[in-house]
Amino acid sequence: MIQVSDTAKKKIIDLMKDDGFDAAVDYVRVGVKSGGCSGLSYDLKFDKNKGEDDKIFVDNDITIAVEKKSFLYLAGTILEFSGGLNGKGFVFNNPNANRTCGCGESFSL
Repeated sequence: MIQVSDTAKKKIIDLMKDDGFDAAVDYVRVGVKSGGCSGLSYDLKFDKNKGEDDKIFVDNDITIAVEKKSFLYLAGTILEFSGGLNGKGFVFNNPNANRTCGCGESFSL
């Protein structure tokens, strides 16, 4: 399961609305892809369609779609949003990551 903090929820709803998505019916797609300075990087986007191999979670009124191949890397992750002058944007607090890069957008196991 992936959890969504209150601050991330508010930002997701605003961004979805700006991009023509509806948080009540559309998905936040979270995934992992090769790349980044630590070997794997996070992929975050909005989607109107559920894939055949997706696992679906609802947390804090946000529906999250994760492909099966990414799920093992993301189980237990908390999606947060860090704003302000020194904010990084969306932050993945992933208990499975052994190492992360300075920007927080890539990790290794």
